[in-house]
Amino acid sequence: MVQQRGVAAAIIFTFLTCGIYGIYWFIALTNDVGRLSGDSSFTGGKHFLLTLVTCGIWSYIWSYQLGQQIAAAQRNRGIPTTTDNAVVYLVLTIFGLGIVTYGLAQAEVNKLV
Repeated sequence: MVQQRGVAAAIIFTFLTCGIYGIYWFIALTNDVGRLSGDSSFTGGKHFLLTLVTCGIWSYIWSYQLGQQIAAAQRNRGIPTTTDNAVVYLVLTIFGLGIVTYGLAQAEVNKLV
């Protein structure tokens, strides 16, 4: 089941817990996007483990794929998409603004639920 999450609350919880809630948010957001796009291989546990094993390098690939998966979920629901946000998410992650990527992606997921 995919649920809506408040973006501001999630960001605040991430800072208050020194990033621990951010790990949960990463996994839950990835699982939700995988469910919405219909791609059962796009799972939070797998992407979190790959991010750990590659010392964070995989997060760049994940952020790009996240944008593509959200666009696929929008197409599956009949929402017209002229472009996906994959490049925007990638650039934000490259500049160390991964939490902004989480927030933007969560806002898109909230629109789909």
